[in-house]
Amino acid sequence: MTTSTVTAVLDRIIDDSVAVVLLESESEAGDEGEGEYVDDDDEHGEDEIKRRQLELDLESLPEDGRHEGAVFEVVLGDGAVREMRYRPDEEADRRDRLRDRFDRLSDRLPDRD
Repeated sequence: MTTSTVTAVLDRIIDDSVAVVLLESESEAGDEGEGEYVDDDDEHGEDEIKRRQLELDLESLPEDGRHEGAVFEVVLGDGAVREMRYRPDEEADRRDRLRDRFDRLSDRLPDRD
């Protein structure tokens, strides 16, 4: 069995039962699973990131990560999600980076009188 490990973010929850998860991988490998691919660049424009959207049963996610913005380490193998580990520290780091970016952008806006 071929496996790969990727980072995933819980994008949204539909009808309190379906989790829409975005899988991210810097490699071209990882064609396992179902989902729609969207090519994108990372925030620095350095590496192409493959993103794949999966819809999973919300109950299949670790309980402490069943909220929008939750970050997971996901092991994929033979076309399926084999394991998901909630990464609260990575989630906090991402939120901090987004907050910092927002703060920098808002500093650039001209004052309105």
